[in-house]
Amino acid sequence: MNVLLTNDDGIHAEGLRALRSALLEVPGIELEVIAPDSNRSATARSITTRRPLTVEEIRFEDGGVGYATDGTPVDCVRCGWLGLATDFEPELVISGINHGANLGDDITYSGTVAAAFEAIVLGLPGIAVSQQSVARELDFRLSNSFSFDQAASFAARVVEEIEEVPLAAGTLLNINVPHGEAKGVALTSIGKRIYRDQLRLEDETPDGRKRYHIYGTSPGFHDVPGTDVAAVAGGQIAVTPVHFDLTDRAGLDALAAYNLERLLAPAARELE
Repeated sequence: MNVLLTNDDGIHAEGLRALRSALLEVPGIELEVIAPDSNRSATARSITTRRPLTVEEIRFEDGGVGYATDGTPVDCVRCGWLGLATDFEPELVISGINHGANLGDDITYSGTVAAAFEAIVLGLPGIAVSQQSVARELDFRLSNSFSFDQAASFAARVVEEIEEVPLAAGTLLNINVPHGEAKGVALTSIGKRIYRDQLRLEDETPDGRKRYHIYGTSPGFHDVPGTDVAAVAGGQIAVTPVHFDLTDRAGLDALAAYNLERLLAPAARELE
């Protein structure tokens, strides 16, 4: 199987290196690495459209070669799908291991999860893998101390058995691994975050321009059993199937009863 490995922390990130090493031990895997040249955390599904991408070959310590781009994680997946690596057509995209958890509402900001989303947009299976910090923070922004061995081993086993995993077409797996020895694996839904961000004035220039800081406070979460945030908080590996259909089915029924078509007619006040 041809596996494309990417991330959002950059090609030199420890998490990517750990996952690459684990994947190289999986029999039958042809692995290519295409990742950002530096950190692209929280870039979500942004893409680069107004300039060409710069690509550089990077040699790993074991002599293997990867590709570093100055684009986003989504750009990296597109590059792999469009043939950046000679004679390589990806059959699976795995993104990570992210330095920090990607849980609940955070997945909508995550470049790690965005790369896996791009896989399913292209008709490929996608896996996103994130590691909780040693400090056990349920966040992806604040920590800088991690242990990736368990996450790399678990993710490699998932890839090894991916053809047997009952993963529906158009669905990715978002995997979050707690720090320390996992107490088990939980199949979870997406939890709900509690954000405590504040608009804080940092400084003001003589010409009147102001600089504000918005983000930085670690978010909380609703401790609801069966959610990804609750599972990781309880020391379990959270595995969440996620798809890209954002349609609100109940909303369709509600709007159908409202008869939007009548709004094509001029408003009554315009006829008076």
